[in-house]
Amino acid sequence: MSDFKPCILIPVYNHQHAIGAVLDALRPFNLPCLLIDDGSNAACRHTLSTLATEQADWLQVQHLPHNLGKGGAVMAGLCWAKQLGYSHAIQIDADGQHHTPDILQFIHAAQTQPNALIAGRPIYDASVPKGRLYGRYATHIWVWINTLSLQIQDAMCGFRVYPLATSCALIEREALGRRMEFDIEVMVRLHWADVPIVQLATPVQYPLDGVSHFALWRDNLLISRLHAKLFFGMLWRSPRLIARWFRA
Repeated sequence: MSDFKPCILIPVYNHQHAIGAVLDALRPFNLPCLLIDDGSNAACRHTLSTLATEQADWLQVQHLPHNLGKGGAVMAGLCWAKQLGYSHAIQIDADGQHHTPDILQFIHAAQTQPNALIAGRPIYDASVPKGRLYGRYATHIWVWINTLSLQIQDAMCGFRVYPLATSCALIEREALGRRMEFDIEVMVRLHWADVPIVQLATPVQYPLDGVSHFALWRDNLLISRLHAKLFFGMLWRSPRLIARWFRA
C-alpha cells in the first residue's frame, strides 16, 4: 500500500536502563522510531539524546518539558507522527514488557485493515503481579458495559497500531485522560466512533528493569472515574450502539 507509512512510537519515562535493549530488538524491522521523553530525569534524557544522535538514521527524540503521564506522552507522539507524514504509529512500551517479534503480525493486520485500531490481547507469564492481573478483569467488565459489546477483549495493553487520521481527530475533539486511563478511554471512544478494533494475542512480561509507573491508588482512582464517565457517555449513545449490534 503506497499510502501505508508506519513508524514506531515509544513513550519513555525514566527507563534509561531498558530502552537500549528495546531499541536493539526493534532495529531489525527497519522502521523509523520516535521516542517521546515524558519529562524524564537527567540520566534518562541524556541516554535518549545519546541514542538519537548515535542512531540518527532511524531514531528521533522529542523531549517534553515536564511529565504529562503516559496518555499525554502518547498523544503528543501521535500528533508528532502525523505531522511527520506517517499514516500509522506502532506504540510499544519502553520497559521491554512487549514481545517485539509480534510487530510483524501487527503491521500485517494494519495493512489488511488500515482504518482499524490494532491492539494487543496480553498473554501473561508468571512475572506479572497478581493484583494487577486480577484488577484488569474489573476493567474488562466495565468496557463491555460501556460499549454494549464484547468486541474489546483487553483495553489496557499498550502494544498497538494507531491509524493516525482517526486517532488524532479524536484527540483534537475530546479531552482524553493523560495517565494510565488513556489506553482504556481512547479504545472505547474509537469503538464509539465506529473504528474497527482488531485484537491480537501477544505475550507480555513484567518490565525488564523492574520499573513500573502504575501508581496503585492514583491510577485505580482515575480508571474508576473514567468508567463512570464512560458509562454516562454510553447511555445517550446506547440506541446507536444497540442498532450497530443488531446490524452485526
